[in-house]
Amino acid sequence: MVKRGRLVAFFLIVLVLGATIGTTYSDVANKIKLGLDLQGGFEVLYDVEPIDGDQEITTDQLEATARILEERVNAIGISEPSFNIEEPNRIRVQLAGVEDQDEAREMLSTTAQLSFRDVNDKEYLDGSDIKEGSAKQDFDPDTNQPIVTLKFKDADRFGDATKEIFENPDLPNRIVIWMDYEEGDSYQEEAAKTDPKFISAPGFDRVLRTTDIMIEGPDFTIDSAQRLADILNAGSLPVNLEEEYSTSVGAQFGQQALAKTVFASVIGVILIFLYMIFYYRFPGVIAAITLSIYIYLVLLVFQLMNGVLTLPGIAALVLGVGMAVDANIITYERVKEELKEGKSTKASFKAGNQHSLSTIFDANITTMIAAAVLFIFGTSSVKGFATLLMVSIVLSFVTAVFGSRLFLGFWVKSNFLNKRPSWFGVKEDQIQDINSKEEVEPTFFGRQFDFVQHRKKFFRLSIALIALGIICLALFRLNVGIDFTSGSRVEVLADQSLTAEEIEEAYEHLELTPSSPIVLSGDNQNIAVSRFDKELSQEKVAEVRSYFEEQYGSAPTINTVSPVVGKELAKNAVMAVLYASIGIIIYVTIRFEFYSALTAILALLHDAFFIIALFSITRLEFDITIIAAILTIVGYSINDTIVTFDRIRENLKKKKRIRSFTELAAVINKSLMQTLARSINTVLTVIFAALMLLIFGATSITNFAFALVVGLIAGTYSSLFIAAQIWLVWRGKTINENPINYTEKKYNDGPQV
Repeated sequence: MVKRGRLVAFFLIVLVLGATIGTTYSDVANKIKLGLDLQGGFEVLYDVEPIDGDQEITTDQLEATARILEERVNAIGISEPSFNIEEPNRIRVQLAGVEDQDEAREMLSTTAQLSFRDVNDKEYLDGSDIKEGSAKQDFDPDTNQPIVTLKFKDADRFGDATKEIFENPDLPNRIVIWMDYEEGDSYQEEAAKTDPKFISAPGFDRVLRTTDIMIEGPDFTIDSAQRLADILNAGSLPVNLEEEYSTSVGAQFGQQALAKTVFASVIGVILIFLYMIFYYRFPGVIAAITLSIYIYLVLLVFQLMNGVLTLPGIAALVLGVGMAVDANIITYERVKEELKEGKSTKASFKAGNQHSLSTIFDANITTMIAAAVLFIFGTSSVKGFATLLMVSIVLSFVTAVFGSRLFLGFWVKSNFLNKRPSWFGVKEDQIQDINSKEEVEPTFFGRQFDFVQHRKKFFRLSIALIALGIICLALFRLNVGIDFTSGSRVEVLADQSLTAEEIEEAYEHLELTPSSPIVLSGDNQNIAVSRFDKELSQEKVAEVRSYFEEQYGSAPTINTVSPVVGKELAKNAVMAVLYASIGIIIYVTIRFEFYSALTAILALLHDAFFIIALFSITRLEFDITIIAAILTIVGYSINDTIVTFDRIRENLKKKKRIRSFTELAAVINKSLMQTLARSINTVLTVIFAALMLLIFGATSITNFAFALVVGLIAGTYSSLFIAAQIWLVWRGKTINENPINYTEKKYNDGPQV
């Protein structure tokens, strides 16, 4: 008898959730802060250096400098700037959505050391003599020209300075106002120039004992005078700032990247939904519902965390859908197995949930380890990716495990699905009599495969491919990006197709020479990427931005990396892979055994190497985001391997005692066959998302998506044909002397329902 109350409850809950999502989704999405790569802006990493040799940089000075920088940014109306103090003695500034990047960068880096000198450059007063917050933009009452007015703290100090100059017959009655005077600067030399470094050099005809002064400049505009007043009010920096790394993204680049990547993500998610419904039938519909809730919850939590969404972050969200799908696939495959053994729908649902929880838990923990390492060692955009990936992992576990079970449980417990195995994608002729003692042999599309028998062929294939990869790396090496080598990278965007010749002519005009051939990309070759082996100065960046914006109506994206930061990024990349591997070894050893952990790591290195080798062959640029892709694949690959080892453990437990290599090989092959459908379905669903990002996404994440596609295929291959097979060979060598005795409880079963 069908219990209609449970079905009514299901529809009511779905309707309420659907209405909630439908009415609040737009508000949640609009409140999420977008990163530089999605709305334009710039990021700069300053190395904080002492003004003089005797000074030591302290934490208090770093904090004071960060506060002054923030005051300066607030003065020009930039909303939600980000200032982070980093070791050693560095400050990272991120300004998203800023309209005039050159103005903002100039304001940030200006030391603002104001000084009042005579024409022989002797200093009499400095910025500390100025009353705080007194600088204002005003107009000269006689000429109506823009000026800046200031108030001194002590009228006598200014009076004494003008008196000393006035009474010296060798000095003209003139006081020179300097901003950021440097040793070697000379009034005599600068006065002869059309654009002198000093701000103003007003004359006077008497001793001035006043607190009010006026600064005039020959080229002052209202805006430049206001900017000077803002800098003076924000205070002088107690240190010098040297740029070590910067990223400048044009607004048009960000808008185009956002539109293309969101479109690619939507297509990828829709394909995942359709595949799940096609393969798993009604449970696939439940998965689509819970995945929709999952996407909404990820965006909501990320917005409440005040997170910043970047291009890699959107990729993490889409890949998180793949993780959530994987949890559903693991459960649904187990339910289908139970149905094929002749169990009732309720019994199959209960057993499937019970057996899958431990596997899902292990798979999520190992991916979380990789994401945590990414967060610790990654740059700002990679940290955004890692943050969203961690949020995705937690919420995918909640929605896929509890949400899917709740919704599908309503239908199962209502008795509506009794004697309807076809709703789960199980045909009548696949169901065995439950009273039969014959063991059901797993099949894939009605066929059985003996993977273990061909293990040596897989080993030879991998060894051959690794040898080929080593040769390619030795011959071609990697096309390493500026993240690891230092230098500059300029990405020009135009409305029309570009040619390498016209971009080269533009650089000739700018007196720049690219260090490598110009690369054209984009939908109609409208993006030109150039690299330079030197770090472009702040002034040159401003010149390049202005030139291309005037030529093509869109500001280019410019990245600069100093040699120091390049070495640090390379070191952090190696450390990230190392620490992720160590963390995974420890966890897998605790949950399974050391041999399992070792073979899992070999499989991971196998997958990572293939990504690196293919980047060497294809000559695609290998930058910091590729390290994020490799660590993501590390998480997915170990996820796949964990599922296989978990099934091996379960089958060993059923056998209780294994005394020969033949018995062990049979268990391994059966386990591989049982997890084959799950492995293929998981990689297909995630590849759907990664391929859409590769085909339709922004060009800045094309290489990232390519690495994911390659890694996903390699990860599935290594989990099925390498990790478990190596474990079989190693464990099989000692099986006669040391039989597997599961009654000794060597394995940890993990969480249970």
